[in-house]
Amino acid sequence: MTDGQTFAAIDVGTTKVCALVGELDEHQTLHVVGVGVTPSRGLRKGLVVNVDQAANSIAVAVEQAERLSGYKIDSAVVGVAGSHISSLNSRGIVAITNSRRGITYDDMARALESAQAVAVPTNREIIHVIPREYIIDGEPGIINPLGLLASRLEVEAHIVTGAVSSIQTLINCVHSLGIEISELVLQPLASAEAVLLAEEKEIGCALVDIGGGTTDLAMFVNGSVWHTTIIPVGGSHITNDIAICLRTPISTAEEIKIKYGHAVSAAVESDENIDISAFGERGRQAIARHRLSQVIEARMDEVFALVLREIQRSGYDGLLPAGVILTGGTANLGGICDLGRETLELPVRVGIPRGVAGLVDAIHSPAYATSVGLLLWSQRRDPLRQHAQQSSQSWAGLMARFKAWVRARWSWPGGG
Repeated sequence: MTDGQTFAAIDVGTTKVCALVGELDEHQTLHVVGVGVTPSRGLRKGLVVNVDQAANSIAVAVEQAERLSGYKIDSAVVGVAGSHISSLNSRGIVAITNSRRGITYDDMARALESAQAVAVPTNREIIHVIPREYIIDGEPGIINPLGLLASRLEVEAHIVTGAVSSIQTLINCVHSLGIEISELVLQPLASAEAVLLAEEKEIGCALVDIGGGTTDLAMFVNGSVWHTTIIPVGGSHITNDIAICLRTPISTAEEIKIKYGHAVSAAVESDENIDISAFGERGRQAIARHRLSQVIEARMDEVFALVLREIQRSGYDGLLPAGVILTGGTANLGGICDLGRETLELPVRVGIPRGVAGLVDAIHSPAYATSVGLLLWSQRRDPLRQHAQQSSQSWAGLMARFKAWVRARWSWPGGG
């Protein structure tokens, strides 16, 4: 959808597919006017494993959103995640030939292009190149060097890559429905658009998006993303643990996880019982809610331990005074913030999507952070995208994409 006032986003997750349609009003407020949600089929740990099933799931969600909004979705921003995602940080350096004229967009784009001169295997492709900070004549910590005088400009950039095969499979699923992909966006970066405060990104925080098949981590310092990674454990693993330990069907395990689940077993009364479906001749069984919480707590302990290890491995563990913001469907678990604070020894809160109006009741949950974030991403980066796509392999394309990022970064209301 590219008429300048309407936007579409498709979040293809392990447990659900969500399609959103947004419309700008005269005050530039983004209203959600279409919502489509359907269970995912053909996906595992964020990856498409069955093209036909995945395409059908996307088609159902898109059709629901189109019917509700009255708009036809012909292009959309699409989220990407999965264990194939990796990231690295790189530095680019360029000389400023005329140090009296001040740094220009061209200089900034050349520096960014220099940072992309890294060895990327042929089976991987770059999804994002995001400036972290600039260094002018050896002086670090510059966020926007435009117009400053210098003889040398350096940029620290965060580069996100993914497996070509996995990315192309997702693209094919969407294209098979006659929908163009205006941009692929790493899901934790999209979630950050919807739930992080500018002050949190500036002072230092970590977004932890616990989805169905993966836990996505994005760390922000000085207003920019500094580290991203995908951990291949998520809410579906909790459901499977419940099903195995309590000997109950997967559907029942998911139901009681949502209805009765708690991440801190010590906070649950030991004599409270739950009547659930069971395998075998009995059909029903009574289990202690305390036992259910023990199963959940054990898996969530593992998830937080993996998050902590990744934070420490990044080297930025001392740069997160704003703590951790949890999102994703699993963030709805009772007691999850208490367990997170205990394990991570950082402030923890649950992030609810914000920044949109309209049909917000349907998406007022951390489970829809990525979906809302993709819609916001689409709105905030739309103005120069068309030109950037038309010349994406040329210097002009690089310049357009970079200018769009810079202009959006310093002109968004509340942008970080």
